[in-house]
Amino acid sequence: MNSQPRVGVGAVIINDSNEILLVLRARHPEKDTWSIPGGKVDLYETLEDTVVREVMEEVGLQVEVQRLLCTAETIDAGRGDHWISVIYETRAAAGEARNMEEGGALQEVKWFPLNQLPPNLASFTVPAIDALRS
Repeated sequence: MNSQPRVGVGAVIINDSNEILLVLRARHPEKDTWSIPGGKVDLYETLEDTVVREVMEEVGLQVEVQRLLCTAETIDAGRGDHWISVIYETRAAAGEARNMEEGGALQEVKWFPLNQLPPNLASFTVPAIDALRS
């Protein structure tokens, strides 16, 4: 259990077919939900460097940060989780999306049309999609 909030980042990645890349989480927080790729900020790492690193580690894409999209919070006192997520709109610059963490943090990686999203979205993914649409 953590005694203070933790900071994470997320990446909204849209392809040329107007689809968003989502990952099915295999671990808590928010196990079995579809999420934008992302992860925790390491000490002395910038937010933008973190989002680039995390996307490469999780889905094998090299991304370029386009703009800050929004922030979101995930709070689950029962599990001892409190995350503040800084979410960026990014563009894939190289690579092909694939699960780089099979047997680890991710169950699946999939592109979804923005108008056909799965119902079980992670809590910090919802405001990211809302911000993208506004």
